[in-house]
Amino acid sequence: MNILELSARKQAGEKLVVLTCYDYSSAAILNRTDVDILLVGDSVAMVVHGEESTLPADIEMMVLHTRMVARGAPDKFIVSDLPFMSYRGDRQTSIDAVAELMRAGSHAVKLEGIAGNKKIIRRIVQSGVPVMAHLGLTPQSVNALGGFKVQGRDEAARKQLLKESLQAEQLGCFALVLECVPSDLAAEISQRLKIPIIGIGAGAAVDGQVLVFHDLLGLAGDFKPKFLRRYLNGGELITNAVNAYASDTRSGAFPSRQEAYD
Repeated sequence: MNILELSARKQAGEKLVVLTCYDYSSAAILNRTDVDILLVGDSVAMVVHGEESTLPADIEMMVLHTRMVARGAPDKFIVSDLPFMSYRGDRQTSIDAVAELMRAGSHAVKLEGIAGNKKIIRRIVQSGVPVMAHLGLTPQSVNALGGFKVQGRDEAARKQLLKESLQAEQLGCFALVLECVPSDLAAEISQRLKIPIIGIGAGAAVDGQVLVFHDLLGLAGDFKPKFLRRYLNGGELITNAVNAYASDTRSGAFPSRQEAYD
């Protein structure tokens, strides 16, 4: 899979499947699946490191997890998040952050927002690095947005989202993530743009969907936003398996003679 194939998939009306991934073992499993794109998201700060937001993720954290995923999934297209403030400083610092992620094995980078980022997006694209944009609910701006809320509800916000989506395409972004926006707005943006629109909480009338790996598998506790569909109750299955092991150990049922060496 490459960015030319991604564009062709949109033109053919074929949906793209994106899933977050943060480690080698998960990547090795996902490398054998029908998923198209693995996103090493800065959500790793929350999902793996236990932080309350994505803000604690830094470039060292993102490089570490990108390298793990790249080793485990050599056959997948990998996109890595540029973490909070890594692309808002001077141009050289921003480019250095991009270079580190690409050297770690990513095939593209993702960044949040268009306002204030036009020059660096253009510079990254001109440097030969594919850029995925992210609009709507942008977690790195959670404090400015007043929390994790649906975006683009009123007319002014809708117009701004459409305007910035068009700008993302004009700047050379190869794809756009829309997070937590009304379905009709996401559908309009998907129709207006030639690049693939990947939704999360953006309805079905876009060009693909992205979910967090741990959420899909039911490994994230009670976290269940409206847009999430759990395909496995993994937390319960793991709990039951571990408790069965504990019970067998305490009763002497494990290990059996067949599981011991003579």
